Amino acid sequence: MSISNHKPDLEALVFDFDGTLARLEIDFGLMRTRVLALAEEFGCRSSDLEPGYVLETVAAVGSIMAADDPERGRAFTVKARRIIEDMEMEAAERGGLFPEARPSLQALRAGGFKMALITRNFGAAVSRVFPDWPDFFPVFLPREAVARVKPDPFHLRAALDLLKVGPVAALMIGDHPIDIETGRKTGTWTAGLASGRVSTAELAAAGADLVFEDLAGLTAYLLAGPRPPF
Repeated sequence: MSISNHKPDLEALVFDFDGTLARLEIDFGLMRTRVLALAEEFGCRSSDLEPGYVLETVAAVGSIMAADDPERGRAFTVKARRIIEDMEMEAAERGGLFPEARPSLQALRAGGFKMALITRNFGAAVSRVFPDWPDFFPVFLPREAVARVKPDPFHLRAALDLLKVGPVAALMIGDHPIDIETGRKTGTWTAGLASGRVSTAELAAAGADLVFEDLAGLTAYLLAGPRPPF
């Protein structure tokens, strides 16, 4: 694989983790069910809550409770986060990196790209699956490292600030429309990988600039393809 002619206008690659570099097999439906059951125990009817992602649901319920009783809101949030973290750690025990992950990351690093890893996952779960992540990523921002997680652009901007790269010179890479949304909100290029649970068609419909079946395909393109715009 040639590394002599990667896109000179593209300086940084920012990766999602679960579904992009690894498979953790987290049951988000069960996770949400357990969190909503906890909310019911704390007196918050789940039927009153808007549908949404689990982390945002926890934040919303915690805020609702804290408005009347700050201690109750904190207690709920602590217990809900523990449910999420325990499930992530269990999934990490069963999960693993995709076979192409390390070779691809090594080739991209050798190609001169700056690289960061951002994820809505708990950092300890990522480290359980990928203990050698520091060999590839000088910047790693799991959810506990930032005030607001993707798709809020704060998450990606924080990584780009640490890399000292502007959005127009960066590519956000992920397996879910959340990752594409994050990149578009931040002003980066976006690449969707169908290595998770979302098809190439769905990623393209979400607005991805690039779509590939897996990281190996994207890596070959980045190291040999034309400059942006893609």
